[in-house]
Amino acid sequence: MVETRVDIVIVGGGLVGGVLALALAGGGAEVAVIDRITPQTQTDDVFDGRASAIALAPQRMLERIGLWQRLADHATPILDIRVADGDSRLFLHYDSVEIGAPALGYMLENRHIRSALFAALADQPRIKLLAPAELAGIETSGARARVTLANGGVLSAPLVIGADGRHSGIRDLCGIGTVGWRYRQTGIVCTVTHETPHHNVAVEHFLPTGPFAILPLAGNRSSLVWTEREDLAPALLALPHDRFMIELERRFGDFLGALSQDGPVWNYPLEMHLAKSAIGPRVALAGDAAHGMHPIAGQGFNLGLRDVAALAEVVIDAMRLGLDIGAPMVLERYAAWRKLDTIVMLALTDSLNRLFSNDIAPVRALRDLGLAAVNATGPAKRFFMRHAMGLTQGGAAEIPRLLKGETL
Repeated sequence: MVETRVDIVIVGGGLVGGVLALALAGGGAEVAVIDRITPQTQTDDVFDGRASAIALAPQRMLERIGLWQRLADHATPILDIRVADGDSRLFLHYDSVEIGAPALGYMLENRHIRSALFAALADQPRIKLLAPAELAGIETSGARARVTLANGGVLSAPLVIGADGRHSGIRDLCGIGTVGWRYRQTGIVCTVTHETPHHNVAVEHFLPTGPFAILPLAGNRSSLVWTEREDLAPALLALPHDRFMIELERRFGDFLGALSQDGPVWNYPLEMHLAKSAIGPRVALAGDAAHGMHPIAGQGFNLGLRDVAALAEVVIDAMRLGLDIGAPMVLERYAAWRKLDTIVMLALTDSLNRLFSNDIAPVRALRDLGLAAVNATGPAKRFFMRHAMGLTQGGAAEIPRLLKGETL
């Protein structure tokens, strides 16, 4: 079988892998992307009913690499975020006006992101998309890694990137272990239409079983991320439609009027995991292949996009200097750049979920006071807002150029 030689092989053509391919190709690299699922399947309405919050800094990156222009008509700006602990009168309110930003972030349905991504990949001559294509093996000795496909095809490149999700095949083949745990919670995701406008306000209620997020979409629609105990979720999901809507409305409230379900309901187990190393011989991990977190802060995709910005910058800088882009020195720069920011975000989301997913009276009183204190303290609130927007990063001496909207 003929060996296809490129600069970089990306395993995983989903949201993170696709964006990374565009960033690298825009920097001059020849990229092959392999995915076991066809673009047609991934863009089907029933494939992924989730929506993603894209923070301001990652949005700047998407604009710089030419993807945002394909997404803007589907994006809903988040102008305000309101965080409340159940029915407490104390709350935390983030307002984009307070920080002088056009928005705190943007909501996009994943189906629209995938459609725009595959169209952009097809238009980029430096990208070869192979899908369906099943990973069979990898050999990383020598100056080039060799990726073997199930159909017998072979791809070779100085660098292979694993962006193939939390059950990463590349990570397993390279013997990179993970640490983490299940939360004994299930994420229930669906879209609802409501009677009155949301006015671009995102709402997160902290309930005893976990957070309940209401995220604005185009029109009088919102995406719901409902965290429920894993032992109760199957019974809820098995309810007849009218009974399910009663349970949903109990948690949603009546502040947006009457509700109706818009599309199917999805569910998935919630967990936290971190790869023991973000790199291996001629291999780097990005996105869920490197880390996964609780959706409590809506930052999972954003953390993956921060990986993209850092990895693309490290690789393209090395390429322009004529260096071996898969050399340990190059990959270690990426791993060091992303390590603390990743650990801080995973620890923060884990701590928030444990703090708020209970109904212990003394704990609830303290956390309500904490929300109110942050809300009343301008500098602290603006710091948290800037971090959520991706304008600051834990442990990063410098924000990657793409996140600043600059050319790679």
